[in-house]
Amino acid sequence: MIRFVKASKKYSSKQDASLSDINLEIKAGEFVSLVGQSGAGKSTLIRMLTGEEKPEKGGEVWIEDIRVDKVKPEFLPYLRRRIGVIFQDYKLLNTRTVFENVSLAMEVAGASKQEIARDVPKLLELVGIAHKSENYPKELSGGERQRVSIARALSHNPILLIADEPTGNLDKPNSYEIMTLLLKINNSGTTVLLVTHDQEVVDKLKKRVVTLQKGKIVLDQAVGMYYI
Repeated sequence: MIRFVKASKKYSSKQDASLSDINLEIKAGEFVSLVGQSGAGKSTLIRMLTGEEKPEKGGEVWIEDIRVDKVKPEFLPYLRRRIGVIFQDYKLLNTRTVFENVSLAMEVAGASKQEIARDVPKLLELVGIAHKSENYPKELSGGERQRVSIARALSHNPILLIADEPTGNLDKPNSYEIMTLLLKINNSGTTVLLVTHDQEVVDKLKKRVVTLQKGKIVLDQAVGMYYI
């Protein structure tokens, strides 16, 4: 489903994390945690998946039968509609309600008014936030905001869900609830790639763990623990 073949990326600035000869395969329906200290290359790897960065010559990045590094810029928006992304800082529009934050994402993707009216309530119900559909982000807790972010990421039925530090701003109870929700989404068939620093979260998941260190994969465990 996802394949990195000899994918490398070198930067002249030390502020950016390089990658070196990454070979990685993630099967459809897997739940994989990508871990490593700051500067290990996690963000660079994710940017390659979304087409924001390209590997050096000879490297390849694939999602299903699409070679991401060869997709022309004008077609990248179509590729990204197949990928849902959840961010640590939610990236919600504060001037729009919960319903409107999710419906806008569907509208941009070309959904009809009928599809929006049908699907948004279902998405909000799925993530347990339907009762807050008319509230604004500032009226929600951190955990509730992240649930809205997840609903928005699922709004175009992605084949891959990337969760980039989704519990970074949450306390332990809310972190547990968000991870339970991600597992539920994964159990429905969506491939989930979790990027995190949270050792406790990774240890409790008991899912595959890929560890990056200084731009290289140093561990790939079928049921892993976060050692670094």
